[in-house]
Amino acid sequence: MTGGARLAGEVRVTGAKNSALKLMAAALLAEGVTVLDEVPRILDVSIMSELLRRLGCVVEGVGTGTLSIDVPAVPGHEADYDLVRSMRASISVLGPLLARCGEVHVAFPGGDAIGSRGLDMHIDGLVKLGATVENEHGYLIAKAPKGLVGTSVWLDFPSVGATENILMAAVLAKGTTVIDNAAREPEIVDICAMLTAMGAKIDGAGTSMLEIHGVDGLAPVRHRTVPDRIVAATFAVAAAVTHGDVMVRNARSEHLEIALDKLTAAGAAVSALDDGFRVVMERRPHAVDVVTLPYPGFATDMQPQFAVLNAVSDGHAMITENIFEARFVFLQELLRLGASIRTDGHHAIVRGVERLSGAPVVATDVRAGAGLVLAGLVADGETLVSGVHHIDRGYDDLVSQLTALGGSIQRELEPEPRF
Repeated sequence: MTGGARLAGEVRVTGAKNSALKLMAAALLAEGVTVLDEVPRILDVSIMSELLRRLGCVVEGVGTGTLSIDVPAVPGHEADYDLVRSMRASISVLGPLLARCGEVHVAFPGGDAIGSRGLDMHIDGLVKLGATVENEHGYLIAKAPKGLVGTSVWLDFPSVGATENILMAAVLAKGTTVIDNAAREPEIVDICAMLTAMGAKIDGAGTSMLEIHGVDGLAPVRHRTVPDRIVAATFAVAAAVTHGDVMVRNARSEHLEIALDKLTAAGAAVSALDDGFRVVMERRPHAVDVVTLPYPGFATDMQPQFAVLNAVSDGHAMITENIFEARFVFLQELLRLGASIRTDGHHAIVRGVERLSGAPVVATDVRAGAGLVLAGLVADGETLVSGVHHIDRGYDDLVSQLTALGGSIQRELEPEPRF
């Protein structure tokens, strides 16, 4: 890509990656056909679709935006290593399959190299629900032959994945389960909405305490995936760093209050639309401090994009990463583009420079890849981002969308990852 173009126009955000993948897993809780709308056309959806097929489901519509998942009366209960290693979200089949089948074998997951994300809270929650969990030959083997029983679960940290797995297991448990210090992300609320439509009884969605009253069975439904707030934020920052004017459609500004407030502090004009928001930046941004925290705090998945914003801003700012300790690996690639950054533990001081300088860089995870693309849009000369399969895991044809906004960017062939 060649930097220097000002982005302007409209872009539409699809459904959230971090919701769609978990909704696909939730479909396992009911026999029959579940239909999901606004499913992003991304690599992770293809991987999850193949995982569901190997569990006996018939999955149709991959790449169309509407996904149909026909779940058998007795789904398989083993999630193979060759798929699970490619995508951490595949661990989300653990809770549903345990609830439906009474036994599940799931390989330890892979995914982005952004730090340790242990499964202790997932396992502890399922054990409290009455399961036995063992580690054998690289697989988590969970069993509950007599069914799960409601209980109280306290999470040491509001883990999204642990909340989802315990929630999806508890909806079919006997009695009442309370998850305290639960994650509050919009994607959790989305899963609760779908489960409730399926017949689950859930109180407290969007709060730190979920109360789930177990039911005997669930029914398949049709559900629309919540818009992707991280992708929406990516386009918002793209507008800011290129001194552009971009309208982001099918986005919910209430899910991005802190991020949009940060853009306003940086000097952007942010205004609400009926179905999204508009970001206009007419000058060089001011640097803004960022501290990542669980929702409703500033999302760690937006940190790389704002690191790029600060890298070309007027002034200096501190970025504090409290979620994933290895997320600063991305900053090493940003340094290759001429950024001025000093790190100390989970803090980074970014001093803005007037222009970045194009160079070859490598994407190591989904959001780092998006951040490097944004950096390339404002760098002098040509920037080559490799490892773009990571970007494909979370962004629905990012190149075409940025090109439509005026960016000078094209995709070259890269060997496809094996999974």
